[in-house]
Amino acid sequence: MNNPQPKEWLAKEYSQNYIADYKAFNFVDGEGVRNSLYVSGCLFACEGCFNKAVQNFRYGKPFTKELEDQIIEDLSHDYVQGLTLLGGEPFLNTEVCLQVVNRVRATFGEQKDIWSWSGYTFDELLLDSEDKLELLSKIDILVDGRFELSKRDLKLQFRGSSNQRIIDVKKSFAQKEVVLWDKCHDGEQSFEQIKKSDFI
Repeated sequence: MNNPQPKEWLAKEYSQNYIADYKAFNFVDGEGVRNSLYVSGCLFACEGCFNKAVQNFRYGKPFTKELEDQIIEDLSHDYVQGLTLLGGEPFLNTEVCLQVVNRVRATFGEQKDIWSWSGYTFDELLLDSEDKLELLSKIDILVDGRFELSKRDLKLQFRGSSNQRIIDVKKSFAQKEVVLWDKCHDGEQSFEQIKKSDFI
């Protein structure tokens, strides 16, 4: 597992402004109905990563204004709660992510919430580059930290290992300490994902 020093990894040096996928109207990437943008490229290379192909910064296709417009159109529906940024590593793709986040805020204000997953911890982001801090300051919820295979827990809500946290970013900035999302409800039982081979 890679553990960068503050400002060691800079988006401007790694990002190719590629996206791996965009999924509209899903229920798995945070609370409520969400539109999810998967950016390409990640340097953490966590053991057990379920999406290794997306670690490549040139995986997928370039981000376009047409896709940005589509995201805004999809968010305009009343039943859509917000946008989710995943990857890959959003905080190593800040140009794309800030472009989208700024457009969302300009269009909807605070009506739509913004979630992001990151291999960085909240504390690491506070000490990193200006673009990372700007992106952090403009989202509502951060699911932080590397995935650690030894701490994998299928009972956890919206995260894969017990070291990861669901953080209320705005409350954390206001109180100057990490404040966890108050709607978190981890399960008491774990359920392995059902695979196609189970039915054969």
